[in-house]
Amino acid sequence: MNPNNPSAASPASNHRIFLPLLSGMLLGISFPTWPSVHLEPLAWVGLVPLLLSIEHEARFAPFFRKVWLAMFVTCLISLWWVSLATFTGGVLTIFVQSLFSTVPFTLFYLIRKRAGYRYALFSLPFIWTGWEWAYMQQELSFGWLTLGNSQANLLWMVQYADITGVWGVSFWLVSFNVLALLLLRERSRIRPASIIAAVMVLMIVAPLGYAWYLFGNAGRQDSSRTVRVLLVQPDIDPHQKWGGIGPDETMSRLFRLTGRSLSAGRADLVLWPETAIPFPIRDTENLGYMSAVRRSVEQWKTPLLTGFPDRERAPRDLASTDATAGIRDDDRDGASRSYNASMLLQPGDAGVQIYHKMRLVPFGERVPFSEYLPILEHLSFSLSGITSWDRGRDAAVLSVRDPRGGVFRIANIICYESIFPGLVAEFVARGAQLVTLVTNDGWYGTSYGPWQHAAIGRLRCIENRRSMARCANTGVTLFYDRFGRTIAETPWWESSVLSADVPLENGLSWYTLHPDLFPKVCLGIAGLLWLVSTVGKKEKQ
Repeated sequence: MNPNNPSAASPASNHRIFLPLLSGMLLGISFPTWPSVHLEPLAWVGLVPLLLSIEHEARFAPFFRKVWLAMFVTCLISLWWVSLATFTGGVLTIFVQSLFSTVPFTLFYLIRKRAGYRYALFSLPFIWTGWEWAYMQQELSFGWLTLGNSQANLLWMVQYADITGVWGVSFWLVSFNVLALLLLRERSRIRPASIIAAVMVLMIVAPLGYAWYLFGNAGRQDSSRTVRVLLVQPDIDPHQKWGGIGPDETMSRLFRLTGRSLSAGRADLVLWPETAIPFPIRDTENLGYMSAVRRSVEQWKTPLLTGFPDRERAPRDLASTDATAGIRDDDRDGASRSYNASMLLQPGDAGVQIYHKMRLVPFGERVPFSEYLPILEHLSFSLSGITSWDRGRDAAVLSVRDPRGGVFRIANIICYESIFPGLVAEFVARGAQLVTLVTNDGWYGTSYGPWQHAAIGRLRCIENRRSMARCANTGVTLFYDRFGRTIAETPWWESSVLSADVPLENGLSWYTLHPDLFPKVCLGIAGLLWLVSTVGKKEKQ
């Protein structure tokens, strides 16, 4: 430091800041952005600068500042687009997510104090993976930046997710980062450096070999049955939809696009996107609209799956004791529950199958723990037309009867739910042969947010070996096969219709049968390593 200028930063100080910043940038840009950008391999070494910078940091305060800075930059680069929908909500998301992301490093610090740096490095992949899974289990989580998600578009390197889920990909990445750091430290010692380098090469070759085997045998395993699915992308500005163009114009556009396409060719199922019908169409005052939809389904002779907001009367005892369970509706003389939902209508069937969204965006769709503290509802950053939804309780698998008399079962995932591996696996384990996803990513404009969301869906296909039909209001609307490969895709921000023959699958992957096994084992090993560290020697300074 310059004695004549005490405020001047020293080279050492700049160095301490540079390495965490570098890690944050490498990790941030490794997550999916636009389709033409592929920087996924940066995540394989993205943690190395940060781990180098904290190696000799004995005091927790400077240790934490470095870690938080790296995680903040990662979140800022990966999630800035959330602020396009709600600026305050976007800032809160980035800040809170960056704090949660420091938890594995805090545990790393505590273990290092007890058992040394190398022991802590060995523990880190287990800590990281166990924490990512545990974090996703609670209502406040926003697990968008699960590290394994960064590799979603690197299809040749993530096919083993059908065994471990995305959790195995996270474990693989952290382990490779640890090995890269050790190689850097041991580079002057030929024997240990050679061993580490060989293991690193094996970690690259093994996933490639597994993918080569799967892709090579894909033709022999193809399903003998396919269904033709029609995806309708109405391209309605989400802010206009909730009060601008009105329900008549909204419904007219959906009817027109669907009818025109079905007049040119058949389909076994039609999908409209999340909240395509932007009002509770099952309410008494909207029976005219509901009748119009039913008449269209009969005319088309094709089942229709559509997103819509649903309302149900709350039980009288609940209405009197839990005002946060749903909105008050004086016209219906009592309390009701509101849901972000989807429904399946079928020709010749007066009934309706309904699924209520189970995992809701924290603060955007539901304020966590508001059922216990109603005052928390003031923290909502809801978007246009969206109130505080109630949570669905059942992973309902919908049965579709196609026009030829066959029956197939689908899992209808709604938007944000696609980032939850265990939830999708639950649907598939219950018999879903095809995953459908309805979403509205129009809030995020032409940022890479919608593409990032679409990329994460690939991992759900790989984990469960199921094809996916993804229907979005403004895009990205597309089909994936069971390997996460794109079958067909339509341009975003265009009013269009996309159809494809999609295979149905019946087999269950190891991950589908045991969705939480790998992260739970990692969590258990992390706990065991922690216990061992408490009786070990503290790191020698």
